[in-house]
Amino acid sequence: MADNRLSPLDMISKLRSATSARIFLPRAGAALTTRTTLDFQLAHAEARDAVGERLDAESLVDDLTSRGLTAVRVKSAARDRRSFLLRPDLGRRLDDDSRERLKSFAGDYDLAFVIAEGLSARAIARHALPVLEQTLQSLDRSSWNIAPIILAEQGRVALGDDIGETLGAKLVAVFIGERPGLSSPDSLGVYLTFAPRVGRTDAERNCLSNIRPQGLSYPEAARKLLYLCNEARRRRLTGVDLKDEAETLASAELREIDAKK
Repeated sequence: MADNRLSPLDMISKLRSATSARIFLPRAGAALTTRTTLDFQLAHAEARDAVGERLDAESLVDDLTSRGLTAVRVKSAARDRRSFLLRPDLGRRLDDDSRERLKSFAGDYDLAFVIAEGLSARAIARHALPVLEQTLQSLDRSSWNIAPIILAEQGRVALGDDIGETLGAKLVAVFIGERPGLSSPDSLGVYLTFAPRVGRTDAERNCLSNIRPQGLSYPEAARKLLYLCNEARRRRLTGVDLKDEAETLASAELREIDAKK
């Protein structure tokens, strides 16, 4: 009988192919190899650069407008990137001028989409529009009153609460650049909050994380977000009491289809 067990080197190769994490790094004596060290330094530099980058808001507004979407630019209370990084609380609330501007767009909205650069403008520039487009294409626009798309500069997740409350939206979905990692400087997150208002906690939100081609794909992210939006509206809640059961339901539907064949 043939021995199908993998050799140690083959096992290491298989594990490496399954993750972008740094595992089983090659060594030269007691130290890492030069190539490995340089790769790490490059990844660290890219992560630091991603945090400091600023979003080209004007270009993004043009992209949204060209797709027939109304876009409104707002700013958080953080006056610059330094204060945004050192004072997270300032990134969680609108500045006074932005709040007054949003009041003119207030209405009875079912859902508001907020795009905020967060800690990775690169993630927004690369991934926000594809996910937003696929979500809107799948959304039944006849039964959802969608607010103008809000583009928030120097914004953190909780800024969506202030925006949603000011707009009068029942749900707010915040597309935001996540904290860069050493293998993912462009990871996009989406945070969904029912009945947004200042003071909401993270336990009252649902999060889709690591949206990018190397992580959660655009179609899958849009499908999960759509499921959560529908369930949040039906059950009137988000957060720890709302589980993402999209996969379970999809599997059940497939089993039902197979049973009918």
